[in-house]
Amino acid sequence: MDKSQAKTRIEKLKTEINKYRYAYHVLDKSLISDAALDSLKKELFDLEQQFPEFITPDSPTQRIGGEPLKQFKKVRHEAPMLSFNDAFSEQDMKDWIKRNENYLKTTDYRLQTADFYCELKIDGLAIELVYENGVFVQGSTRGDGQTGEDITQNLKTVDAIPLKILEPDEVAKNLKSLGLKPNTYNLKPDHLVIRGEVFLTKKEFNRINKENEKRGEKIFANPRNMAAGSVRQLNPKITSSRKLDSFQYAIATNIGQTRHLEEHLLLKAFGFKTNPNNKPANSLKEVFNFRNYWEKHREKLNYEIDGVVIIANNNKTFKALGVVGKAPRGIIAYKFSPREATTIIEGIKIQIGRTGTLTPVAILKPVNVGGITITHATLHNLDQIKRLGLKIGDTIIVSRAGDVIPQITQVLKEFRTGKEKEFHMPKICPFDGSKVIQDGVAYRCSNPNCGARNRESLRHFVSKSAFNIEGMGPKIIDRFLDEGLISDAADIFDLKKGDIATLERFGEKSAENIIKEITSRKKVSLPRFIYGLGIIHVGEETARALAKQIINNQQQITKITAVLKYFQNLSLETLQEIPDIGPQVSKSIYNWFHDQKNIGFLKKLENTGIEIEKPVILSGAKNLKFKNKTFVLTGTMKSMPRDQAKEKIRELGGEISESVSKQTDYVIAGAQPGSKYEKAKKLGVKILNETEFLKLLGK
Repeated sequence: MDKSQAKTRIEKLKTEINKYRYAYHVLDKSLISDAALDSLKKELFDLEQQFPEFITPDSPTQRIGGEPLKQFKKVRHEAPMLSFNDAFSEQDMKDWIKRNENYLKTTDYRLQTADFYCELKIDGLAIELVYENGVFVQGSTRGDGQTGEDITQNLKTVDAIPLKILEPDEVAKNLKSLGLKPNTYNLKPDHLVIRGEVFLTKKEFNRINKENEKRGEKIFANPRNMAAGSVRQLNPKITSSRKLDSFQYAIATNIGQTRHLEEHLLLKAFGFKTNPNNKPANSLKEVFNFRNYWEKHREKLNYEIDGVVIIANNNKTFKALGVVGKAPRGIIAYKFSPREATTIIEGIKIQIGRTGTLTPVAILKPVNVGGITITHATLHNLDQIKRLGLKIGDTIIVSRAGDVIPQITQVLKEFRTGKEKEFHMPKICPFDGSKVIQDGVAYRCSNPNCGARNRESLRHFVSKSAFNIEGMGPKIIDRFLDEGLISDAADIFDLKKGDIATLERFGEKSAENIIKEITSRKKVSLPRFIYGLGIIHVGEETARALAKQIINNQQQITKITAVLKYFQNLSLETLQEIPDIGPQVSKSIYNWFHDQKNIGFLKKLENTGIEIEKPVILSGAKNLKFKNKTFVLTGTMKSMPRDQAKEKIRELGGEISESVSKQTDYVIAGAQPGSKYEKAKKLGVKILNETEFLKLLGK
């Protein structure tokens, strides 16, 4: 076969293969068997390998990209890809209409009577497709709505997404059959932006999970998470193996459309796969019927849906309504009733919020609701517990309203055995022992600083110098406190992925990352552990001194309770004999380890699986030129971070102190030194600037 013949054959093969794809995905017709289609694809592949100069981006062989990517590029959307506000009842929908009519100051747009378009809300991942001169050139995720990730290679593996739109004459023919006038629209746009969704069918989801289980790999909780993970694979061959599907539902480019219904018909005419179950509605009653029908019949679909999307069909109306927050006013997600499951209340704990408010949180026997394992649910306040008639030990119904936040909706009292226990709000704050006062329906700690102190103690516990739990920043801690997931540091290690994934703006991936990081910190060095406890007057250096004392006297401590026992056996006098520990510090340490609340906390912490790393000798350097020398550092150093300077001193056998005394040998003063500098001058302690310190180190 010569070049001319090969080119002709390749073009014919491309045309016919795309025709069969269009028939199968858009028209729901099989014009040829899968085996025969595979044979044609193989012939095309072989010819393109023989004549690579004829390979084009729209060829069916280009659906699977080449080498894996190192990372995804960022893509700025031409127009924002906005999220939707939610409705959960007919009244919510009526309120939506009323808000929109009030906003427009008119009923001329006839929102309530004749102008809706209804779509199934696919439980998948939103995407944007860009076509230049009819050829697919870029695909991206929604991301934050303004900027997404370039996943073009992966989307090319999805057969339902055309690599090239149909020719204008074929589009015109299709439009006529759909009842539209072709000359009304631009049928050959130079630039076309399409919005859609990628998803996995239930069958494909189950197939992949079964294969992963056999290989001992990750099991996904639901199809959406698997679809999201699939399109974000750096290797497009992995994406291809998962057989993603896709529906397109909007045209972001103006090609003459005036109604959302037209966009669906135009998409179909251009060769895109659209959802055949979507339809217009002429009244709210028809909207309700559409939603209620699919809530009852969604199991018949081969993909997951979690509600319906209702859109102002008239594009002029949609544009006039504008945007509120991050959601268009002219569109709303009308969710199905919350998915529910039954479980048992194993206990109720009290969480102290940032403002000192006491919030009861139900500890649940783990239960899967809508693909997420739930172990906690907020009870809000005592009045809510009374309204539910809830007792510890009750069998309850837990729901995820809108498939997001867990809520206890009902107590199944008929399951009671008589062993259930009433819950009573504590009279004493479990955090600081202050009196609890009632303020309306809320109960608060009478100490106005209580909530802030609890927050600060948690921030200290996860800090870099203590347990070093990355990703648990102040905002995350505050959120977990407010949601009732944690009340003390031990609760952090009892968190489950489902507890976090149900929170808005988190999701399964971020939840998985946080849990992975927390789990990796269940082994901690003794100095970090002691410092993380947040004992008053015990800083990093004092924590190291205490750790060194333990190691020198009892090498094999790896259990938290052993640390507790060690300190409980120390007298105030013995504590004061430890270098860098005076009367005030020793009293603080002694009191902390004899406080019943702290003893309970340490035992709770050990029960979560925390272990102390096998101790090592803290000062084991051969060159001990600083042996028996005590250093204090103050100010900012230019040549190295202060922590690095401390380590260099320790490597040479020196000790670090946090306070200046007559026993201090050197004060190292960097830029802008603090009060330690003045105290050193007053006591006559030798002060070294940074240059002198480096010279002392031998640099």
